[in-house]
Amino acid sequence: MSDGERVRLVVVPGLDRRATELVGDRLLRAGPGGVVVHHDLRGLGEGTVRRRVRTTSEESTEILELDHGCVSCTLREDVLPLLVRLAGRPGTRRIVLLLDPAVEPESVCWALGTVAVGEVAVTDVLDIEAVLAVLDEGTWLADATGEACMEELADRGLDVIPDDDRTLAQVAIAQVAFADAVLVTGRADYGWAGARLAAVLDRLVPGVPRAPLGTGDELLGLLSRIPASARRGVVEDAHAPLLRGDPPLELRHGVALTLFTDRRPFHPGRLYEAIDALLEGVVHTRGRAWLASQPDVALWLESAGGGLRVGHAGGWLATADDEAWDQVDAQRRAKAALDWHPRFGDRVQELAILSYEADPDDITAALRAALLTDAELAEGESAWRHYPDPFGEWRAEPVTDRKDSA
Repeated sequence: MSDGERVRLVVVPGLDRRATELVGDRLLRAGPGGVVVHHDLRGLGEGTVRRRVRTTSEESTEILELDHGCVSCTLREDVLPLLVRLAGRPGTRRIVLLLDPAVEPESVCWALGTVAVGEVAVTDVLDIEAVLAVLDEGTWLADATGEACMEELADRGLDVIPDDDRTLAQVAIAQVAFADAVLVTGRADYGWAGARLAAVLDRLVPGVPRAPLGTGDELLGLLSRIPASARRGVVEDAHAPLLRGDPPLELRHGVALTLFTDRRPFHPGRLYEAIDALLEGVVHTRGRAWLASQPDVALWLESAGGGLRVGHAGGWLATADDEAWDQVDAQRRAKAALDWHPRFGDRVQELAILSYEADPDDITAALRAALLTDAELAEGESAWRHYPDPFGEWRAEPVTDRKDSA
């Protein structure tokens, strides 16, 4: 490694262990100074992890015993310290970190940039070159949207921690949605299925380069095509823009991306009844909502397949004091000032809905019907706060707390 050149890290998530291992093999042989790291978490429930580290000249495998069998403990106790050590080893140029199929890359990248190893974070000593997601063209869309969408990880033998109730669809979407580049393995059964998958990816990860799994040199070529605007492991705030890049919004192969916006608050009961519109025939929903019953809190809604996650994204600036205003980033302050409403401030509905079978007009109609009527608006906040609220139990689940996520 030349003076001043930092070690690069490629994070590789995917549902298929064999496919991610093949990516590691080919990147390892694509140039000097490569290291492949893989923590097999299948024994995590019993408190053990199988760690494998490979270079072109040597390989080591070790069984680690952990005091607590959880993904975050594995990261803190071994993965992060190991990456720091490898980054400091002479001759290391690129580290390829293969993730267990149950692991979502966003939580890993959050730890890379946030959790201290001694006096440094991992991103202080290396650069995240890319999150390189691997998917199977013949099965991924069914895993994310079809009959398999309500399968839990345990149904596929992919569960690594007790009581993990995430669905296969939630993990499949999370792995690809955070990617800087996508590798496609396998083949769709027929051309239209491949075209539909392409339409989904064009809208889920617009501008993210894709390629079939090829040689090591071809993988390096894919990495070189990642645009400068790629996030490269940066975990965005829950108030960041929902649409990255320039995704197509028109209907294609039955796939559409709809951005729903409105200044009125949702009635909590009617929104709860409308939730099916964000699940049935929908690949992915994500965004911010404000409920009349919780006027101070930005609610976060995120769906994948038939699974829904609800949390909160902190307070609205409309109810914030000067200190809270100073703590948010300049982009959010500028957006709030530009779009400020004389009554509602920055409070607004913003949901991005990627559908593949549902009619976008039906989705929009269902959400609009859940907004407060003129008569309900006239009642004011003191009355709104007393509306029965099915979402009240999620009030204390911030979406920005990723330290215990798989």
